[in-house]
Amino acid sequence: MHPQTSNNIMRTKSIKQNKINVVTLGCSKNVYDSEVLMGQLKASGKEVVHEDKGNIVVINTCGFINNAKEESINTILEYIQKKEEGLVDKVFVMGCLSERYKPDLQKEIPDVDQYFGTTELPALLKVLGADYKHELIGERLTTTPKNYAYLKVSEGCDRPCSFCAIPLMRGSHKSTSIENLVVEAEKLAKKGVKELILIAQDVTYYGLDLYGERKLADLLRALVKVEGIEWIRIHYAFPTGFPKDVLTVMKEEPKICKYLDIPLQHIADPILKSMKRGTTQAKTTQLLKDFREAMPEIAIRTTLIVGYPNETEEDFELLKEFVRQMRFERLGCFTYSHEENTAAYELEDNIPEEEKQRRASEIMEIQSQISWELNQAKVGKTFRCLIDRKEGQYFVGRTEYDSPDVDNEVLIDAAKHYVKIGDFADILITEATDFDLYGEPVKR
Repeated sequence: MHPQTSNNIMRTKSIKQNKINVVTLGCSKNVYDSEVLMGQLKASGKEVVHEDKGNIVVINTCGFINNAKEESINTILEYIQKKEEGLVDKVFVMGCLSERYKPDLQKEIPDVDQYFGTTELPALLKVLGADYKHELIGERLTTTPKNYAYLKVSEGCDRPCSFCAIPLMRGSHKSTSIENLVVEAEKLAKKGVKELILIAQDVTYYGLDLYGERKLADLLRALVKVEGIEWIRIHYAFPTGFPKDVLTVMKEEPKICKYLDIPLQHIADPILKSMKRGTTQAKTTQLLKDFREAMPEIAIRTTLIVGYPNETEEDFELLKEFVRQMRFERLGCFTYSHEENTAAYELEDNIPEEEKQRRASEIMEIQSQISWELNQAKVGKTFRCLIDRKEGQYFVGRTEYDSPDVDNEVLIDAAKHYVKIGDFADILITEATDFDLYGEPVKR
């Protein structure tokens, strides 16, 4: 046999055996991007898995803060090691870390077959032997439990926040049209999705670029009409210039969860000014008051940053008092990460790491007590819950006031009770801890 022919036979055989394993790190935006990639690959007839075994690996990286970058780099190195051991054939890297540090990564970890930025999906697909199909609106291979899915309404960010590297990695704000998002929601609903989680770098900016004005309220009105969708949850709403018509829609439409993720980052005016947040303590406090007055039952989730350059003890004490007074239903606290090419990088990172950690622990200790008190008040009440999964001896669900992965879970003893995964159930809360609720199903 001619050697060239023999080689072709070998190549054809190996192509048939190719299985592409997509590994996702970072936030829900990355989960969404991985799902789009996997949908495109499947449409091109490729065998694709998510965080399973495959001879071709695509790592979707995060480059947001130091811990995330370390995790991404360690994951890349782990798969390079597997490549050296012959366990995988090729390793490709995509996502935010790749967008931000491509030249450095190419130099430091040259064994990666190729690096792709956040906007290079067609090029990545080409290398994987697939064609980018524009007509695949909303065709994703979802990786979340079948009952909920993320819906990315826009990409990028135009906010100037001094500490944030997202615009460097994701570019400027670009909305997806209402029509396309409705098509995507309809396709998800047909697959059994009951809850849509709206995500963006800043969901309140939605529509400004396409329609010349903020259109989040209009988008919500369109999405509630999608048959099969029963919950719509809003994530990552920027506090400055929050469109008040969104509150009206939330009040009027029972499908929209009384839940808002609104990252505030800090409350001391000098820090807010340095962070370029475009707001003040007084404005922020008033905004939260408006939310509570409009919807007393609303669950507000926020995130805070401690240890930002020049954060004084006085600034920190003010932040602690703010947390005590506001009694947020959900709160996450990050230590400041000094990121190159951001405006805050010009400042001296002058608070020691152990002091940053101490401050974060103090905030979370206050929040833990608040969460415990708020959860105790739920004991004896019945909530409509969406059941996500079974884990160990418990069925795990959530109320409309809880988002997956970051908030409270409702645990139902599987030895005593049965609830259907992917469906809603009325759960009577019998016990509560800081961050979990325990309950049993009640018949209507």
